[in-house]
Amino acid sequence: MSVFHKFNAFVADVGNKVHNLGADTLKILLTDIAPVATNAVKADITEIASGNGYAAGGAAVPNNHYTQTGGTATLVGDAVVFTASGAGIAQFRYAVLYNSTPVAGNLIGWWDYGAEVNVTSGNTFTVNENSVATGGSILTLA
Repeated sequence: MSVFHKFNAFVADVGNKVHNLGADTLKILLTDIAPVATNAVKADITEIASGNGYAAGGAAVPNNHYTQTGGTATLVGDAVVFTASGAGIAQFRYAVLYNSTPVAGNLIGWWDYGAEVNVTSGNTFTVNENSVATGGSILTLA
């Protein structure tokens, strides 16, 4: 099971109106180098090589939306699926969530899968937010 960690800059970015989590395009990119909490923008992350079913910049989170009830807000999105084709996707361990609407690609958080992941040709890897097969709650602000 993966563990979600937030980037420190995300907290400041929320307060500074950088993110419109209900409307902006959120993406997940893959990396094999451990992110650190002090990373702030996409350029701080060393992404795996594109090719074989993985596009530079990663993939968009389908159907992301942000709701608030009783002072608790939740960011939700559908699962992101990467499918290797022709050969395997480059090895990775971390999936990084970022906002691709701001030019800098402001970082939100990342999942650590605890070990290297190898996706061979014809196979898929799914980033299941909150361990729900179809996606689900990504983060909650209370």
